Amino acid sequence: CEGAHHKGQRHFELPFHFEVKFMAPRIPFLTPSFGIVPALMQLQEHVNQSGLETRLLHLLDLLVSRINGCAYCIDMHSKDLRAEGETDLRIDLVSVWDESGELYTERERAAFAWAEAVTHVGEGHVPDEVFELARKQFSDEELAKLTLAVISINSWNRMCISFRAEPGHYQPKK
Repeated sequence: CEGAHHKGQRHFELPFHFEVKFMAPRIPFLTPSFGIVPALMQLQEHVNQSGLETRLLHLLDLLVSRINGCAYCIDMHSKDLRAEGETDLRIDLVSVWDESGELYTERERAAFAWAEAVTHVGEGHVPDEVFELARKQFSDEELAKLTLAVISINSWNRMCISFRAEPGHYQPKK
């Protein structure tokens, strides 16, 4: 990860499949000496290896990123989903999943309700009815892992928003 100055921006290449450009004056939080990348990647790798469906995790990442308004992560997860063959309609409507009829499965809808409640934990402290909905679709272990996935994307969102990661540069793995 070496930074290079380019027209008022700092450019960083990361040891995984995306790069982040930062607009001055925010700090480049992914600089190796800060130790952030290994911590976030360890958490993300645990989520990736959780056994939960990859497509579900990516839809969840997109939903939470839209809730939080993280342009970089919205760009990334939209591109990943398209590269995996997800339909534009499901990508476009994930933030209004509860108004989208049968477009999403019961399991996806339960995961989305859980993700919204966990992301907005200060507003409703994850209501019992959301917990019961999630429990119908996920085992105890899966629900704990789903919660970790929500925590992970919220962490990435907060880092990217706080330090103004610039969208538009991410390219999915081929």
